[in-house]
Amino acid sequence: MGLPRKSLISLDTTPYYHCVSRCVRRAFLCGQDERTGQSFEHRRQWIEDRLLELGQIFALDICGYAVMSNHYHVVLHINRDQASRWDTLEVVERWHRLFKGSALSRRFARGEHLAPAELAQLTEVAECWRERLADISWFMRYLNESIARDANREDGCSGHFWESRFRSQALLDERALATCLAYVDLNPIRAKMAKTPEASDHTSIQRRISAAKDGRQPQQLLPFAGNPSESIPAGLPFRLQDYLELVDWSGRCLRDDKRGAIDSGLPPILERLQIDPRHWLYLNRNFESRFKSLVGTAHSVRSSCERLGKRWVQGIQDCERYLSPPIP
Repeated sequence: MGLPRKSLISLDTTPYYHCVSRCVRRAFLCGQDERTGQSFEHRRQWIEDRLLELGQIFALDICGYAVMSNHYHVVLHINRDQASRWDTLEVVERWHRLFKGSALSRRFARGEHLAPAELAQLTEVAECWRERLADISWFMRYLNESIARDANREDGCSGHFWESRFRSQALLDERALATCLAYVDLNPIRAKMAKTPEASDHTSIQRRISAAKDGRQPQQLLPFAGNPSESIPAGLPFRLQDYLELVDWSGRCLRDDKRGAIDSGLPPILERLQIDPRHWLYLNRNFESRFKSLVGTAHSVRSSCERLGKRWVQGIQDCERYLSPPIP
């Protein structure tokens, strides 16, 4: 029996998680419904805007995303240090951007004087809100519920909009993180919705490429921090240029009209991560289907299983084959 999600999302394991939500209806989440001819393309912008907005409220950094026709992907980084630095007023103000709060919190936000007992009560509640603002389940819950309300209102109906609770995968090391980020960014190319990363609308890679042309990184996304020596850097542990080259190379190789031999000029990031290029391209087509809740080298997965009290994880053989470095 699988473990509950709260036991699989653990900072002791990793701060990085890949989440996916799928639409339950025949009517598209976005795009063109071929059965009715109705277009829902504008909803793509709903999701992208809401996703980036929530990234500025929660203590969760958005590493990557892609909004597809009937589902979306997002890679999140839990920024617990950021949440711990917030004072009570900032926690309350951030929570009020999502919910009404309480009469006591609204008085506090207006600057009204609170008695010591009231302040103690508010502090206790704010600590609960602080935890929720650094919680992936609360992030996904608010995002999905708000999109579902807007879609139901537009469709003139009620009921479930999403297939089920979101699916999540813990990304345990750099190999898993890089593979997942590229898998997410290349979704439109695999689905034949775009021919190049820069033409992939409503994706993080398009946003990163647009900002890179001006010599910067987008403020709404977790920046690339280079190749730092520390295990948990203040940003994604890759160089931006290396990653953009990797996605561009991968996108070209994934195209149906590019099935020839793999180019000998491999992006250097593959060499640093010690990933076989053929394995890399296979994973960029099959990342979701090959791995379940824990993704990384076989050693990383086994270590995480021990910490989580989990005896076995589905996909461990694929972690051994595709993501573990070769034995010298």
